[in-house]
Amino acid sequence: MTTSIDRPTRNGVDTAGLFATIDAVKATPAAAKFQFRASNEWISGTHSRSTIDDFFGAGEERTHERTFQFDADHPAVLVGADHGPTPVEFLLHALAACLTAGLANIAAARGVQLTEVRATVTGDIDLNGILGLDPDVRNGYQGIAVRFAITGDAPAETLRQIIEQSRARSAVYDVITNQVPITLEVDIL
Repeated sequence: MTTSIDRPTRNGVDTAGLFATIDAVKATPAAAKFQFRASNEWISGTHSRSTIDDFFGAGEERTHERTFQFDADHPAVLVGADHGPTPVEFLLHALAACLTAGLANIAAARGVQLTEVRATVTGDIDLNGILGLDPDVRNGYQGIAVRFAITGDAPAETLRQIIEQSRARSAVYDVITNQVPITLEVDIL
């Protein structure tokens, strides 16, 4: 059973809860260690399904309030059946969602009421890399552009600073812009 507590919010953010979390992590740095997980199963062709259910955080194993499933595929022009967005489109979604969540939290913490926030994220890929046709072309995005449209009860410069702080603190932006070590293990069944 989940108990909810009515607390005032700004931008949909429980600011008291946000500051309590910051204070708890300051007091117990080990509580900051989280491990997020996703499992993926191939369906057919380029179609697969990821499931996200449990994670480790604040010192213990936890589960989301519900299990999330996401289908990924390629459009027909890329030999798929279009059962879901491509994995690289999920990456754009992750970046937009992380930056937007961050700026909502930061604005709330600064006492700024947001009226509207929209982000458009585009990424350019050259298939010559993925298809192995040109070794000088990278497999992934050659560039990603993020454009925000934002309004709120603060001056334009303050809104720009909030977006910049969100970028500076974004986990997804960090993962994309800095090399993250990845290990790959294979079990042959």
